[in-house]
Amino acid sequence: MTAIRKAIFPVAGLGTRFLPATKAMPKEMLPVVDRPLIQHVVDEAREAGIEHLIFVTGRNKAVIEDHFDRQFELEVTLSERGKKTELELLEDDLPPAGTVSFTRQQSPLGLGHAVWCARELVGNEPFALLLPDVLVQNKPGCIAQMIDAAKSLEPDANIIAVEEIPMDKVSSYGVVGVGKSRGKAFEITGMVEKPKQAEAPSNLIITGRYILQPQIFDILSRQSAGTGGEIQLTDAMIELTRQQPFYGLKFEGRSFDCGSKIGFLTANVAYALERADLGPALRAELPKLLGRT
Repeated sequence: MTAIRKAIFPVAGLGTRFLPATKAMPKEMLPVVDRPLIQHVVDEAREAGIEHLIFVTGRNKAVIEDHFDRQFELEVTLSERGKKTELELLEDDLPPAGTVSFTRQQSPLGLGHAVWCARELVGNEPFALLLPDVLVQNKPGCIAQMIDAAKSLEPDANIIAVEEIPMDKVSSYGVVGVGKSRGKAFEITGMVEKPKQAEAPSNLIITGRYILQPQIFDILSRQSAGTGGEIQLTDAMIELTRQQPFYGLKFEGRSFDCGSKIGFLTANVAYALERADLGPALRAELPKLLGRT
């Protein structure tokens, strides 16, 4: 497979499940410990060698663009106060000049439409797609694992990250069928969006990380609206399976659905426990809190 240089981040959603917190703040900027949710996902992409970050935004998302830019007043203040560690942190998080692009999704027409909006910035090359609602806690990250697995696959292969869940929960997710193993990956024999339990091909669900070939854009350009009146990425991928191979990868690590309140809160605890500066103190506090409740 051609090297994966570009990644799309769909960040146009309204975040209604987190109102009123998201009335004036994009859900992607909600903090997981002390880093915005979107920063964690960008960190995963950069760790995997992604060179160009493409954000598909909507109205009231300008703060995301500001986050990935310099804040001269803040830097001057930190410098004057001798806050060298904080300055270095800001510098490390800042993408190199010219490696970040923003495009607008003017209407909320679904994930497939959001991906299609980035077509001119991606061009004719395979790309990564990372949903900011999903965090995967592991080193190496999920996208890095997928890129590594792709090295042994066909040049036109598509790869989807999957994970196992209880069978009685599959009706809430996109589910894949399982074929022959290919190294760390396996052939996907089919995809079904939110199937009934009795009709699900497996209990492996699509987890918000993709490596897709550029031919998906042509399919999305003529894709009719599906579930919820939106242009569904899964529908386009199903059509692409008739032209190109699709693989699934059961990644190492734990995922957190930060689009839900419980998933978001759990991610905060999990990421804090992993930190050397916070983990011991939090472990001491949790039994007190749990005992009180």
